[in-house]
Amino acid sequence: MASITKELAFKGFPFIRIYQDGKVERLIESPHVPPSDQDPETGVSSKDITISHNPSISARLYLPNLPQNQTQKLPILVYFHGPLFFNRLVSEAQVAAVSVEYRLAPENPLPLAYEDSWAALQWVASHSNNQELDGKKDPWLAKFGDFDRLYIGGDSAGGNIAHNLAMKAGFESLCGDVKILGAFLSHPYFWGSKPIGSEPKGEDFEKTLEYKGWDVVYPSAPGGIDNPMVNPAGEGAPSLGGLGCSKLLMCVASKDQLRDRGVWYCDLVRESGWKGEVELFEVEGEEHCFHLGSETVTENVKKLLKRLASFLV
Repeated sequence: MASITKELAFKGFPFIRIYQDGKVERLIESPHVPPSDQDPETGVSSKDITISHNPSISARLYLPNLPQNQTQKLPILVYFHGPLFFNRLVSEAQVAAVSVEYRLAPENPLPLAYEDSWAALQWVASHSNNQELDGKKDPWLAKFGDFDRLYIGGDSAGGNIAHNLAMKAGFESLCGDVKILGAFLSHPYFWGSKPIGSEPKGEDFEKTLEYKGWDVVYPSAPGGIDNPMVNPAGEGAPSLGGLGCSKLLMCVASKDQLRDRGVWYCDLVRESGWKGEVELFEVEGEEHCFHLGSETVTENVKKLLKRLASFLV
């Protein structure tokens, strides 16, 4: 045991260990679920596609169970990124969805995940007209996607990515001049150099995984833990009034250490002069990303599913 401990460079329990030789051990990983012509529980169809070979970016596409003569277009959700819970969301919300597999840090340090996710979003938007990225179009998106109802969203780190893409979309156009209608941030990862709300204080704050982990995934980040990508109020951060979407849904859980950051983020958006609609949705008595590890549809999972579905219209 002692020799193993000496080899550790970073211990991010319960999620990750990094060893001195560079090996990364993920302690919690979403189980691999193969794509399905028809999920037995929800009827959702899914398939894996390649967006780019260099860099390597892939995604899983989802369609709800549709009548054979379906002609009505569906809202599009670009998501970062989807485990078991996602079939249920696609079925409940009746959306065409793209779950992006971006390159993971720390093996591939940030900002690569942001770059991959933006490239994937551009690829989706390219289906709105005759432009193409990497020479490929997908028939599901081309046939069923309503590009006037394009949404982005994600959980935890994925929620952080969704925020940063919405900010980028406020200053840089998507293919075909497609606009993001809405973004949902579910238990998003935001942090900073100073605690807020009920977060730990003093040395305990600097020992948190949220504080230490940022330097691991983005060691070259200008400003460190106050870099605007993780601290939307950090020095030099662009105004949240520039968010490139029309509506925003923040989802938090009462027992999540990131909960107060989510509430704080909503306050920042409201104070920024942003012209869109922002809403905070809180689930009581639950931990961080409780819905992702739930094999059963509990009452609180149902509440979250219904709220997300009512947003994605």
